[in-house]
Amino acid sequence: MPKNRKITLNNTNEIFLYDRTIKKDFDYNMWFAFPGPESFAMASLGYLWLFRAIDMLPDIDIERIYADTKTSRIYRENINLIGFSFSFDMDFLSIFQILENNKLALKAKDRKESDPLIFVGGPVITSNPEPYKEIFDFMIIGDGEEPNFQAIQLCKENKDKPKSEILKLLSEIEGVYVPSLNPQKVKKATKKLTECIYTPILSENSFFPNTFIIEVERGCANRCAFCIASYINLPIRFVGYQQIIDAIDLGLKHTNKLALLGAQVTAHPRFKEICKYIDNKIKQGENIEMSVSSLRVDSFTPEVVQTLVDAGQKNLTLAIEAGSERLRKLINKNLNEEQIYKAIEVAKSCGLKGIKFYGMLGIPTETMEDIDEIIKLAKNIKRNYKGFDISFGFSTFVPKANTPLQWFGREDGKSLEKKSNYLKKELHKIGVQSSISSPKWDYYQAVLSRGDGNLTDYLIEIYNQGGKIGAFKKAAKDLKINTDYYAIENYDYKKTFPWDFIEIRPGKEFLISESQRLLK
Repeated sequence: MPKNRKITLNNTNEIFLYDRTIKKDFDYNMWFAFPGPESFAMASLGYLWLFRAIDMLPDIDIERIYADTKTSRIYRENINLIGFSFSFDMDFLSIFQILENNKLALKAKDRKESDPLIFVGGPVITSNPEPYKEIFDFMIIGDGEEPNFQAIQLCKENKDKPKSEILKLLSEIEGVYVPSLNPQKVKKATKKLTECIYTPILSENSFFPNTFIIEVERGCANRCAFCIASYINLPIRFVGYQQIIDAIDLGLKHTNKLALLGAQVTAHPRFKEICKYIDNKIKQGENIEMSVSSLRVDSFTPEVVQTLVDAGQKNLTLAIEAGSERLRKLINKNLNEEQIYKAIEVAKSCGLKGIKFYGMLGIPTETMEDIDEIIKLAKNIKRNYKGFDISFGFSTFVPKANTPLQWFGREDGKSLEKKSNYLKKELHKIGVQSSISSPKWDYYQAVLSRGDGNLTDYLIEIYNQGGKIGAFKKAAKDLKINTDYYAIENYDYKKTFPWDFIEIRPGKEFLISESQRLLK
């Protein structure tokens, strides 16, 4: 981490925590687009860090644009390259809107030679890029730091060549997928964490205003069977302790708000020491607010929780995923009720006021008895820990590509609605608040998650019809798309998937054996 940093404050309430080059003579212009509002973009660590890498180059002028950008600094006709971040299935609607607003055809084959090359990366693309392969000229599969940098440099160095020649060169970069070339295999890019990634731009306009986010680790060794964040980010990798400490010190020079990020953040071998370092600063009088991205019940230790309480946390969230121990074992969430109760005792002893539990409905093989186990758990907590506030948040199961549950479809909508209404009603009776995601929207997430190249026109028609829930249904009817095939059908283990061409660890054979082991 460089010792000398040039800190600049511009007129958009942003503080840059890296040396920026004043660019006067440049001949390559890029937009880096985020398919959401500015507030979400400025809270996205991956998006900002990739922007930083290109912004530090002296010969490329890069500008951030968002779904709510009204005017841009660089004129559209001067743009050579556009990159998109794609983190959530429904982001395609905002991506299409940005393209249309800038008079760019949605399909790559319909764009002119003079139009900018358009590429994309993010977890949606790494998991399954096929529904979008007609939209983008090229895609980044896996960790974006290195292939993004290489691809952008290559595009710049070859900017006077025809697009077809540039795309051939891009296809030689590990982690770059060029759909028009129909490659047999594309290897996912996996980065060694040789540096600590942290918020490079502090903004008052962020969803988490002026919050300095630090990546502590990447990946998750627990491998919950439904979790795409775990499986596409294996193996788990940890940032060096001293690099994290240096980042904390840098962030605290400019803000008092810290957030530690990682799918399994408490698995860092020196996480307790990291917490102690922060807690010592608080005890010495520093006003620090701190949060963590996620906590597992089995890592809910007094040292960690006390640090969070000292840093101003009053409530925390814990993912238990399912109410019954049977279902938790099925999804590889090896967690028993005794551990849950122990976590609550730790929380109370450290001064927390409450916990929000996260779970999932519609996991394969789930019955009403499993739902009743959630209600039973809530009743026991209410009875044994009076005055301690609990609430529940639920999503419904969405099968994700490249996970052990990719072969299993969703429960039908009516059954999920029945379970949802029953659960909310029973929890309400005992004074426990709950929220449940829309089964209808989750259904269409599943369509996209297990989709293929036949869905491109469907996505465009959804967009053209307004992108609301009704548009998904009407567009499917108009185009004769059987959405149940993607969302609800169970698949045979011998099925060839559209995304099988991606070389990704641990690989399909392992996923099959893991799926069979869990569902015994």
